[in-house]
Amino acid sequence: MQLIRGKAWRFGDNVDTDAIIPGKYLRSADPGVFAAHVLEGIDPDFAKKVKKGDVILAGKNFGSGSSREQAVLALKHAGVACIVAASFARIFFRNAINVGLPIIEAKADCREGDAVEIDLGKGKVTCSGNSFSGVRLPGFLLDILMDGGLVEHRKKHKNDIPD
Repeated sequence: MQLIRGKAWRFGDNVDTDAIIPGKYLRSADPGVFAAHVLEGIDPDFAKKVKKGDVILAGKNFGSGSSREQAVLALKHAGVACIVAASFARIFFRNAINVGLPIIEAKADCREGDAVEIDLGKGKVTCSGNSFSGVRLPGFLLDILMDGGLVEHRKKHKNDIPD
């Protein structure tokens, strides 16, 4: 899973959690509802257009706003394979790791629709024949992502911690 390939979707700076999943859908606990309305605050038709394995490329401060984990769940359940952004809001970054949605901080100059390749292990993004270096995740965070998130990681390694 360290190598991710998908179609690029472009978004700008300061994409907040209200734009990712509007508050009116938070009464539901169904991730399918979140996925059906993902990024509705920016592109009302995004949920119908995004395909499993697609990649979001964004500017600075992606995921700002509230601490709602539903924003990350909406993206993951909509099929987004990875988010590449110049920077992430801290709580969004943490939520993404916790639920197992790959992210990478990089300023990647890709066009919407480009084929994108992300090497999480190297912290590299490639599109249109150009490579962009990003921030490589520390090994322990990469391990959590590869295990599918924090809960799955703890299940897998429950016997690794001495009493």
